[in-house]
Amino acid sequence: MNLFKKFSKDKKGATAIEYGLIAALIAVVIIAGARTVGTSLNGVFGNINTELTGLPSSSSSSSSSSSNSTNGG
Repeated sequence: MNLFKKFSKDKKGATAIEYGLIAALIAVVIIAGARTVGTSLNGVFGNINTELTGLPSSSSSSSSSSSNSTNGG
């Protein structure tokens, strides 16, 4: 019975559990935020890729213009 009274008065274990719960909550918030930012960045880079894919490449346009000038010459 004395052992039970000793454990009921000891608050160190409860404090450690509280700190553990706080750390777990912070970790969940960080993970959720990172996933949200990652999803947003994925969309932004996808839009950039779409825009850049539609542009003509500089190497193909310069080679085609130089070949036209030599053939037409």
